Amino acid sequence: MPSDSTTFFALAAGVAAAFGALPEVDAVALAGSRIAGAADDRSDFDFYVYAAEPVAMADRVTIASHFATHREVGNTFWEPGDEWIDERTGLQVDVMYRTPAWITDQLERVLTRHEASLGYSTCFWHNVRHSEPLFDRTGWYVDLQVAAARPYPRPLRRALVARNHPILRQTFSSYLTQIERAVRRDDSVSIQHRVTALLASYFDILFAVNELPHPGEKQLLQFASAHCRKTASGMEAQVNALLETAAHPASPTIVTRINALLDGLDDLLIVEGLLSLERRSQQVSS
Repeated sequence: MPSDSTTFFALAAGVAAAFGALPEVDAVALAGSRIAGAADDRSDFDFYVYAAEPVAMADRVTIASHFATHREVGNTFWEPGDEWIDERTGLQVDVMYRTPAWITDQLERVLTRHEASLGYSTCFWHNVRHSEPLFDRTGWYVDLQVAAARPYPRPLRRALVARNHPILRQTFSSYLTQIERAVRRDDSVSIQHRVTALLASYFDILFAVNELPHPGEKQLLQFASAHCRKTASGMEAQVNALLETAAHPASPTIVTRINALLDGLDDLLIVEGLLSLERRSQQVSS
């Protein structure tokens, strides 16, 4: 854990101990910016509670109430979870509930079956690798981390590029095609939506090229600059230029900037042997 203060450690230890006292809980891990060393004053604490059976709602309410009066218990917007503001420190706590079987399958999906998704393919792998077990009843979570501490599988690298690259601008329903149509319709909401999806696949590919599990949604440019040895020339400036243009979506300049960004990615993939010149020439435009 980052050595911000003993206050942070006490909060993390207290939450872990509260859940660890429940017999159905197998492990409690802390992840996110607090572990990555990228936290700021507004960063929350991301706790992951692993239990084969659901933690009883009454127990979740009791634990949250012990730490806070301002709390939300039973959120289901993303993963099942609870959130509260710790009364003693003023820090936000975010608790997510997972089963050991589910997270094991998420790792097997990428590390054994080499199955990619559209964007964020390897986030759960990164989450397990870059987390700190605070409670581990039988040593299961440490064993899981040992299994996760393996090199990036080359078949996964190729599968991820094969899944995410065509949808950038090669297919009839590609993100670029959809953005071009949205520009003609002056549909700013659609443009923002598709630019976000395009960047999700772009970074998924970039991290695969560098054989790095995807770190999640936050600070991707900073992470890429710090950890990716292989990037397209001018990538950071091009992404920022695209985002600036996306704020004024009526301009057709956005298409030009997307093509410049993707040209650089294609050059990188060709150098890495992940894209042929023939495939590059098969770009389909609407």
